[in-house]
Amino acid sequence: MDTTTSYREIVKQTLLQYAQWRPSHGDIRLDVVFDDTHSRYALMQVGWDCGRRVRGNLVYITLYDEQVYVEYDGLECGITNDLIARGIPEDHIVLTFLPEERAEASTRA
Repeated sequence: MDTTTSYREIVKQTLLQYAQWRPSHGDIRLDVVFDDTHSRYALMQVGWDCGRRVRGNLVYITLYDEQVYVEYDGLECGITNDLIARGIPEDHIVLTFLPEERAEASTRA
């Protein structure tokens, strides 16, 4: 299995694991969105809490050039450690939501 395929499966399995969680309040569901054609992966929250609509990304990840780009991570515990524990080397994960990581990523692309 090539690196990109392996990373894709790790990201998908990790997001599927998170989608099993249930928010502690509100009527909110967690949905995964997988776009293998463009290597885009997301965990979304959708529902209602205290009469207000809840919707948006919890996690958004892209894969490019054998790197995992964490574009957004709204999880309290963060997704990075789980990706590393499942086999993605730390130096293959780019936290693009951090200014210094984004600058490094733009010099690689």
